[in-house]
Amino acid sequence: MNRRDFIRQLGAGALTAALPGVVLAVPAEVNRNTDYRNLLVLIELKGANDGLNTLIPYADSMYYALRPRLAIRREEVVTLTERAGLHPSLASLLPLWQSGELALVQGVGYPTPNLSHFRSIEIWDTASKSDETLAEGWLARAFAADGLLVGAQEPGPLAGARTVALANPEQFLRQARPLQAHTGRVAAPPSALSHLLGVESDIVQAASRLGTAGAGATLSTVFPQTQFGNSVKASMQVLASGAKVATIRLSLNGFDTHQNQPGTHANLLRQFAEGMIALRSALIELGRWDSTLVMSYSEFGRRAAENASNGTDHGTAGVQFALGGRVKGGLYGEAPRLDRLDNGNLVHTVDFRSLYATVLERLWGADSTGVLRGRFAPLDLMRA
Repeated sequence: MNRRDFIRQLGAGALTAALPGVVLAVPAEVNRNTDYRNLLVLIELKGANDGLNTLIPYADSMYYALRPRLAIRREEVVTLTERAGLHPSLASLLPLWQSGELALVQGVGYPTPNLSHFRSIEIWDTASKSDETLAEGWLARAFAADGLLVGAQEPGPLAGARTVALANPEQFLRQARPLQAHTGRVAAPPSALSHLLGVESDIVQAASRLGTAGAGATLSTVFPQTQFGNSVKASMQVLASGAKVATIRLSLNGFDTHQNQPGTHANLLRQFAEGMIALRSALIELGRWDSTLVMSYSEFGRRAAENASNGTDHGTAGVQFALGGRVKGGLYGEAPRLDRLDNGNLVHTVDFRSLYATVLERLWGADSTGVLRGRFAPLDLMRA
C-alpha cells in the first residue's frame, strides 16, 4: 500500500479510539505559530447543567423565593465568597479554589438563545450565531491545517474535520503498518491532502501510541469507579503513552433535570468533582498540569424558577468551570440578576465564544478571529 492509497483508504470521518466517552485531537506540528503542546480538556455536561444550583447565590433572597424546594440550604453551601458558593457535592474542589487553580465563569450564553438541545449544542460546537448553521466545529477549523484529528461518533467541536474513520486503534495500526516503512522517505505528492500526507509519521506514531495506551502506561493516580472516571482514566493513559494529544473531550451525561433534580444533580456533580480531582492528580503526575486548561461547557442553563416536578426546565445562561495550573482562580462574569429575568430566564453576560478565544489565544497562542469568524475578547483567566 502506498502513501496515497493509505490516505484514500482512510477517507473522511472520525477515528473512534475505543475509549468510553473520550474524543481526542492529535494535530501534527505543521503550524509552527501554534503551540499545541498545551493541552485543552473539554468537559461536556450533556443535557444542560443547572448553574444556579452549581454556583449558588446564597446571599440573594430571590434564589430561595424562586426555588422553595430546590434551593440548596445556606448551611450546606460550600462558601467561596460572601455571596456565592458551590453545591455540597463539589466540596472536594474547594482546595483548588483556595490554591487559585479553579475559576468559575458566570452568565455564559449567547444572544437570541435557542432552547433546543440539538440546535443549541450545535451552536456551541460550531461557534455559530444562533441564526446561522455552520458545517465545521470550532476545533475542526482551528486544526484545519494541522494534521490528524482523532474523534468519535459524536465529534462535537471536531465535527467536519478531515479525519479517519476506523473502529479502534488496532484496526488503525493494521492499516498504518504497511505505510510505516515508507514514512519519511517519499515526498508528499501535491494534492488537496498534501498537508495531511506530509505528516504521516505523526499519524503512524499517534496510532501506535493509541494502540498501546493502557498496556504500557502506568499511573499511580486512583480513578473513580464510574463511567466518567473510566473516561478520565482512559484519556490519561493515552497521555501517559506519549501520544501528541492537543485536545481531549470528555462527556458526562444526564443533566436534563426536568424532574426529581436534587438527587440526580447531586450525583452528577459529585462524579464531576471526583473526576476533576483524579484528572488533576494524573496531569500533575505526568508533568502536564501547568500546561493544561480544563474547561466545561453545556448547551444552555436551566430556568431560574423550579417547576412543578421538582426540577428545572431549559433555560439560557449558565456557569462554566476552568481549571489548571496556570488558571487565575476566582469568579468571572457578572453574578446572575434574579430580579432582572428575561421571560423567566437568566440574561447572559459572557459570550461563550470568549471562552473559545481564551483557549485559542491564551492557551495556544493562535489567532481566534478567523476560527470564530469575529472578534471575541478572551477572558483574563490564565497566567502567562
